[in-house]
Amino acid sequence: MRRILIALGIAGLLALAVGSGFAAFLAAVRAAPDADAAPAEAIVVLTGGAERVETGLRLLDQGAAPVLLVSGAHATLTVAELARVTGRAPGSLAGRVVLGHAAATTIGNAAEAAAFAQARGIRSLRLVTADYHMPRALLEFRRALPGVALQPHPVRPASFAALPRERRWALLFGEFVKYGTAAAGLTRYLPARESARR
Repeated sequence: MRRILIALGIAGLLALAVGSGFAAFLAAVRAAPDADAAPAEAIVVLTGGAERVETGLRLLDQGAAPVLLVSGAHATLTVAELARVTGRAPGSLAGRVVLGHAAATTIGNAAEAAAFAQARGIRSLRLVTADYHMPRALLEFRRALPGVALQPHPVRPASFAALPRERRWALLFGEFVKYGTAAAGLTRYLPARESARR
């Protein structure tokens, strides 16, 4: 009986820890972009949804930074094609947008952004990704870019809102598990490639 009570106590503590951690994760996910953030030296968009790229381009147009890196872009995408599909004049993004084609994971995004920042001597970045992906993205970017100031600019994808309620909760909890895995230094257990909805 004593062993059962101890086991139940341990299980209860674990459930409380997971529940508290998930609540803190949800609070981080709900954080809004800082409307008063000073201009950064560059914007980095992590691909995976049209809203992210559009948000990055809008920030670029608004003067939030002079240059934009789209990390994890499709191998065949060019800057001219990006201008065309976003309804901009040909050549309007030349010299202002850089496409990174190497990244397939969040760690890859961070490594791609780190190489970009180091090559240009960049010390501040505005980071654009989905709100539920932002906690893990910030974790990996802080590891890869020590000393670089990061300004999170989370985006709530329309595709997320369109999901059934249970699918939304499953996606959020799955991302929480990925965040915990990354925070524990067990990133090798995450997929070698991540799905577009990350």
